[in-house]
Amino acid sequence: MAALRQALLHGQPDISNSDQGVQFTVQAFTQELEAADIHISMDGRGRVFDSIFVERFWRTVKYEDIYIKGYATVSALSTGLSDYFDRYNYERPHRRLDYSTPADVHFVVKQRES
Repeated sequence: MAALRQALLHGQPDISNSDQGVQFTVQAFTQELEAADIHISMDGRGRVFDSIFVERFWRTVKYEDIYIKGYATVSALSTGLSDYFDRYNYERPHRRLDYSTPADVHFVVKQRES
């Protein structure tokens, strides 16, 4: 609850979207959102697994770049992430992609669709 209240001090969204985890469905949490006139949107049951890819991706970004470089400013972080994503997509081979890059796979698929 303290984290929610702290977050709301920095701005208030129109909608709060979450999964149906107990931390988001407990009455105190939903009442806090309703009191702030924030609409509540919850993903369907089992949809928690939809975010696994994104969570794993950001874990990779943090451990391979952010934690190592310890950016001092938002500007440095933005530039660093841009460089990291270029390497990740265009230069770094991925085992799950048969050691191709995401860009190689994406553009081959795009060519087939044309």
